[in-house]
Amino acid sequence: MKHVLIFTAAALLWAACGSCDPAQAGWFLMKNRVASFQAETYPWHGEYYDVAWGVPVALVVPPTAENQAHLGSGVGATRVTPIPHQFGRGYPMQVERGGPFHPTPPWPNSTDQFGDYYIRGPW
Repeated sequence: MKHVLIFTAAALLWAACGSCDPAQAGWFLMKNRVASFQAETYPWHGEYYDVAWGVPVALVVPPTAENQAHLGSGVGATRVTPIPHQFGRGYPMQVERGGPFHPTPPWPNSTDQFGDYYIRGPW
């Protein structure tokens, strides 16, 4: 009976300490699951196109990149958001020219209006 109590206490202690580490595989899989859901639900581009190309441009960043900075003018306009989309075979999909996209305004007030969007590289 004494051995069962010691074994149970050791197992609970191991489970409690093991779940505190954010670098665990479970945390990584959860993060990828959220990013995968967002990538399937939302488009990889915004409402602006790159003037040089005529379509939104996907900028492939290293697969370890997790966040992107959106710089804007004014107080509180700068923000940091995660990069949910990941580059893969046949992705990003081809975007037709002249769709519902807008050109860069004459005085852009955010980096979102340049038509260049980050996508993480393949693993």
